[in-house]
Amino acid sequence: MKRRSFIKKSAAAGAAFSIVPSFVLGGTHIAPSDTLYIAAIGVGGRGSGVINEMNQTGKVKFVALCDVDAKRAANTFAAYPKAKQYKDFRKVYDAHLKDIDAVMVATPDHTHATIALPFMRAKKHAYVEKPLTHNIYEARLMTQVAAENKIVTQMGNQGSSGEGIRQAQEWIDAGVIGTIERVDCWTNRPVWPQGFKHITEGEPIPETLVWDLWLGPAKMRPYNANYLPFKWRGFWDFGTGAMGDMGCHIMETPFKTLGLKFPYEAEASCTTVWSGDFVEADFSEACPPSSIVRLQFDTEKHGDLSLNWYDGGIMPDLPPELGDGEVPGDNGGGSIFYGTKGIMVTDTYSANPRLLPAERMANFTPPTPSLPRVKTSHAGVFVDACLNGGETTSPFSYGGPLTEAVLMGNLAIKAYQYKTLKEGKKVGDWAPYNYPGRRTIKWDGENMKVTNWDFANNWVKRDYREGWEI
Repeated sequence: MKRRSFIKKSAAAGAAFSIVPSFVLGGTHIAPSDTLYIAAIGVGGRGSGVINEMNQTGKVKFVALCDVDAKRAANTFAAYPKAKQYKDFRKVYDAHLKDIDAVMVATPDHTHATIALPFMRAKKHAYVEKPLTHNIYEARLMTQVAAENKIVTQMGNQGSSGEGIRQAQEWIDAGVIGTIERVDCWTNRPVWPQGFKHITEGEPIPETLVWDLWLGPAKMRPYNANYLPFKWRGFWDFGTGAMGDMGCHIMETPFKTLGLKFPYEAEASCTTVWSGDFVEADFSEACPPSSIVRLQFDTEKHGDLSLNWYDGGIMPDLPPELGDGEVPGDNGGGSIFYGTKGIMVTDTYSANPRLLPAERMANFTPPTPSLPRVKTSHAGVFVDACLNGGETTSPFSYGGPLTEAVLMGNLAIKAYQYKTLKEGKKVGDWAPYNYPGRRTIKWDGENMKVTNWDFANNWVKRDYREGWEI
């Protein structure tokens, strides 16, 4: 029953009751009003933006704020002084499980599932930043747990709540550009150093950082400033590279509008990195500086189509319909939809669809809006759904498969980086001078398995440090 309905029905029945703290009753916390009680984990950086967006609804109270880096979290801690402060999310779980309705997770990619799943299994609603998880197995698991526990969920890909993606959906559904045959997506990421060789040297750990907690499920290693802040995105143990960072934004428009599901095939071509005099370094732990990825989908409405991804300064072919000096997408990236009746381009976050050539827009009458529009923010959609019921715009039932499709691209990238075994090498070795070629990954999405190269299944799930298993 919706919380508001519960209160109104109880009052109408003449029930006299008073709200007492949940720990007195020994039960799950039930908010006494239209207020959502939240524990936020990862409150510096992107997390601070999500917290502020939730707070702007006027319907939330932050019970606990948690971050392993006191310096990064300082401003958020100061802005919400009544919230209890923590470094370890497990202490938040132990102390506040009965006091909260929801959890917000905006930590680095490799800890999303580790942190969110215990709360989700306890039937707490969950808002988790994109990409939903660090690997495909985690995305599938979080999708299943959300469904089993019937909780409200939202992935932090804000464009899914925007006007633009709904316009793009209406245009495609109306057949404005016909049947879609190909989509090219690109991003200006990475905007952090990417392509580092293996880091072996340690540095003093900052006093404000709990390094062991930051590592979480990743194997122990010395602290190094090349990991933090933000630069962790370029290391496979922590991040998901340029594609993982931006795919859930840019690929979302074609994923939703074209009804994409699991790609059945993926392949990649990546930058070769050299150090010294033509000696290829060991970059097995780092994402490449740039990559091109092809994902192949079989769709119900558009048949077989390819989605091509470009990052690291590599751009797709520019349509000849572009005017002189005209750029598709925006400065951060975008998508080009090639249809049998024309071309549509969209932007990174807002979609903002346009037809090519630009002159076509002058006489274009868009289809009558048919999809419901979001009247609040992306975080506001989550808050409202938790309090009043209803759907979010990127529930894990949608965000999970989207994340899986994005991370399939990373399987292809890793396959390209992987060096074929030479004599004397063991499985998992990265052998210099053995060019891998473009290895095509065949994917059985339903069974979550690579079917043509079993070794690649090692990347579907990670190894978890003892004590951090999910």
